[in-house]
Amino acid sequence: MIGIVNYGAGNIFSLTSALSRLGISYGMINSEEEFDQYSHIIIPGVGHAGAAMEKLNKSGLVEKIRSLTKPVLGICVGMQLLTDHSEEGDASLTNIIPLKTKLFDKELGIKIPHMGWNNVEIKNNLLFEGVENQTQFYFVHSYFIEYNPIFGIATADYGLQYSAAIQKGNFYGVQFHPEKSGAAGERLLLNFSNLK
Repeated sequence: MIGIVNYGAGNIFSLTSALSRLGISYGMINSEEEFDQYSHIIIPGVGHAGAAMEKLNKSGLVEKIRSLTKPVLGICVGMQLLTDHSEEGDASLTNIIPLKTKLFDKELGIKIPHMGWNNVEIKNNLLFEGVENQTQFYFVHSYFIEYNPIFGIATADYGLQYSAAIQKGNFYGVQFHPEKSGAAGERLLLNFSNLK
């Protein structure tokens, strides 16, 4: 059963709809004790990483999240929260994965935000089992996580190569929205729910 961290910075309707379509049971996590009710944890997030981190800090759940040993998936801003620092609001984040979240550079001649479908280069990883390399996923973001081969499990290109998905131990993050990415995104959510 999946627990969704409900800290006030996630647009969770499309996520819960996707989980319902897949027949995956879920519930909302509002307090530290509620983490124990779930085998898998999702940290959603939309909007501003600095503001989202402030809300997460106010929720009092940060230390509990850092200590988790069960599978955790951060989606979009939820993925960025797993990193060390974001240029958005010059914010210190959870530092679970030692990477930086940076602003796309307009000098690259790209539109910001990056919005729409983009091919994803996938490394061999259980999160992407059954998903073909170069499958398209749906992105909406102005900030990206730097690519590092130690933690990068998928990349995308938008003016430069960046992390489309990351992993450190039981912590996973995806920059795209699997819940808005059709069959491939639903397969990824199903794969996540089956991680041990």
